[in-house]
Amino acid sequence: MADDDVQFQRTEYMTRQLTEEESQKLLQDTLLVSDFKQRKLELEAQKNWDLFYKRNTTKFFKDRHWTKREFFELTEYNPMTKHVIFEVGCGVGNFMFPLLEEDINLIFFACDFSPRAVDFIKSHPSFDPTRCTVFQCDITRDIITENVPEESVDLATLIFVLSALHPDNMVAAVENVVKTLKPGGALLIRDYGLYDHAMLRFAKGHKLGECFYVRQDGTRAYYFSLEKLRMLMEAAGLKAERVTYIQRATINKKEGINAPRIFVQGKFVKTTSPSTGHTREREDARVSNKLNNGEGKSELTLVSDELLESKDSADGSDES
Repeated sequence: MADDDVQFQRTEYMTRQLTEEESQKLLQDTLLVSDFKQRKLELEAQKNWDLFYKRNTTKFFKDRHWTKREFFELTEYNPMTKHVIFEVGCGVGNFMFPLLEEDINLIFFACDFSPRAVDFIKSHPSFDPTRCTVFQCDITRDIITENVPEESVDLATLIFVLSALHPDNMVAAVENVVKTLKPGGALLIRDYGLYDHAMLRFAKGHKLGECFYVRQDGTRAYYFSLEKLRMLMEAAGLKAERVTYIQRATINKKEGINAPRIFVQGKFVKTTSPSTGHTREREDARVSNKLNNGEGKSELTLVSDELLESKDSADGSDES
């Protein structure tokens, strides 16, 4: 952070009000990327993330030492017993390795869409195959339980993962992860929130759908309201225990910059087996349609004032 930057965090119970300029910018951005290019982006999603890690290697992200402050669940279990965590979208291990170093009783499963990211983890000096099973996976299509035993996981995490998926694939991805959770196990989520500064920075020509954009490097980002996140989790058979917005502002008076960052954070618990058959298929289709059509837009903002280190997505950068 530059010397001229000042960071503010606060708790709010009202929707963040857009400026007139911001409102007009969103209203005028109606032209969507062509269907042909959108199909190409979907087909090349893995390649684009692999290229991201080729460019940035292991140096782009900082280790996520903030996770225990944000997710107290990571500290409340019995330290004398083994505890199994499944990190979905593990990147190069910035979440996993600090936790493994702090607690010898943790066991990790970890997967990423990018084969290159998985290779970086396996070559990390702290990688211990007796405590961590890491594998490449497309969570929207692959059978996760071929690598992670069914109902074996205490906590699963999706940190800046769902936003990279097409809305049509989000429910299936979460359902895939839920199969690994024990009854009573929890899914912890952190992702981009509606009206985040990065969302408002996108120039025309980057919009894929309602709240869904493509970056310069071909990776994609969806910006969630609390209602949409809750609806998505419930469709996958989870019960919301808490769902909040995280709001953080960085102000640089010298440069005249005020960057309001907004994120969603939640804990969702597996209480019963998810529905099956046509009822589940109809619910999945209903949620997918609402995500694509922008229904359920947030009218209430609940903001936490805890520390967040996040990625700036408009120009292809990622969480720091």
